[in-house]
Parts: sequence; structure tokens; C-alpha cells
Amino acid sequence: MEETRKRRRGDRKDAYLLRDLDPMHKFMPYLLPGRCDNEAVMSELIDLTAVNEYVAKKNASDPAFKYTIFHVLSAALVKTIALRPSLNWFIAGHRCYERKELSISFIVKKKFEDHSYEAVAIIKIDRNGAAPIDQIHDKVEHFVTDVRERNVVDGTTDTMDKLTRLPRWLLRIVTGLLMWLDYHGWVPSDITKDDPYNSTVFVTNLGSIKMHASYHHLTNWGTNSLFAIIDEKHKHPYFNDDGTYEMRDALRLGLTVDERIADGVYFAKSVRICKKLLENPELLDLPIDTPVDIDL
Repeated sequence: MEETRKRRRGDRKDAYLLRDLDPMHKFMPYLLPGRCDNEAVMSELIDLTAVNEYVAKKNASDPAFKYTIFHVLSAALVKTIALRPSLNWFIAGHRCYERKELSISFIVKKKFEDHSYEAVAIIKIDRNGAAPIDQIHDKVEHFVTDVRERNVVDGTTDTMDKLTRLPRWLLRIVTGLLMWLDYHGWVPSDITKDDPYNSTVFVTNLGSIKMHASYHHLTNWGTNSLFAIIDEKHKHPYFNDDGTYEMRDALRLGLTVDERIADGVYFAKSVRICKKLLENPELLDLPIDTPVDIDL
């Protein structure tokens, strides 16, 4: 759901200008203007014991569209962002903005084959609405069904298909114009509405293709300040106080962030909230704006 406030001079159509920042955060976009030059990388090992049990309970009634670990991880991410609003900030045109919407994007392949069609999904989250797990599950189901059964083409893919038909010299001019419009926040909504690099968090589920990785770069195009990478599920030893250990399902969740939008303390607390949600996934059944207590 898009936040609504009275638009003021300096605001963008997709975000509000942050006017009360401290001098350092105002100066940083000029000193370090590129998003790719300001990447901070974090990685957390997630014990999937509670998540596996939670998914099994959600699927106990045998729903047509099954709940998955991806749904749980995505729900934990969007709830964390809803509770930690600075994660929904971005820097563009040397200014810092607060995004109006909370959105999550990902890629859907029709088939796991080399040349299978890919579609871009952007899901808008209601920050004052239903439980995050229900929002993610239901909206993912709707999109995946459209792609895999009805062959719906997303707007980004359609736009790129048209642009790449242009001669190279003209495409370079058009791209330069788009970058200039992007700097000022004037890119047409028909382009940005289906562009994952204009979403709050871009999630890549590399575990679904049996790939180990915990890093993905940001881009200087668009407004995306947070990239999440889901590694492949594997067995990992967890040690007890007496030195014994047990093997449990686990995966690594990688996060690449624009470090200019917050400081290390803010990011660390945000990660702890996300991790608590994954250790206690039943919290994802509560309204998305329900607070989460963590040890400071």
C-alpha cells in the first residue's frame, strides 16, 4: 500500500524527500555518489528447524499452492522492513528519499531450463494490513500462475524487448536519456512499475537452482537499496554446551545494502529482528506492523 502525505517541493512521485537528516547523511551522496560504490555486505546462517516445522503446519491442509521456505524468508524480510523504515530509504540525484511503497521483487522462470522464459515479479505489501506470510503467499501464487499457465509477460521484459530492437547508436542515446530521467526521478511510471531495481528489496532464490552464493551487487540505476540472496539449503552442525552437536537444515541469507541509508547499529538490529522472525515464524501470522522484541 502506498503511503499518502501531502506532496511538497523536492518530493518524487515514488518517494518523499528526507529533509531532517544530519549533515553527514546529507553530504555523503555528494562525496560517494554511486550506489555500487557504497555496498555493505552481510551474511547470516539461518537454522531452518523452526521454519521447516512452520511450513509443514501451513501445508497440513494440503493447499493447492504450497507454502515454501521462500515465502517464509520473504515474509520475514518485508516485516523487518516494515518495522525498520530506514531500510526503505534510497539515494537518487544526490538526495535521500523515503519510499512511498514497500515492495519485494524476484524472478520467476517458467521452467528450470537454460532458455526458459523469465518474468519479473514486483509485489506491493500493505504495511498496515494482513499478516506478511499471507500477503506473500497469495500474491506470489497469483503471479506465478499468470506466468506459468497464462504466459503473462511483465512490463519490464516487454519494454526491453522494444528498446533492444533500436539501432545501437539510438539505443545508447535512449539509455542516456533514461539515466538522466532516473537522476531526477522523472522516469515514466510505465517503465518503473515493473522494474525490480525500483523496488524496496530484490530477492534472488539461488537455492532453487542449487547454487551457492551470498552476494549480489546493487545497481546505480533505479532506487533499490537492498538485495537479498537465498543460498541452497544444506546440513550444518550446531554445537551444544557439552561439545556434542547435531546436524540441522540451514541456509545462508546474504544481504547487500547501500550503507548510506543507515548506520551499522541500525543494520545489526534489523538483522536480529529478521533472524528472530525466522526462529519464531509464527510471528509472521500476526499483522505486519506488530512489534518484535529482541535483546539489545
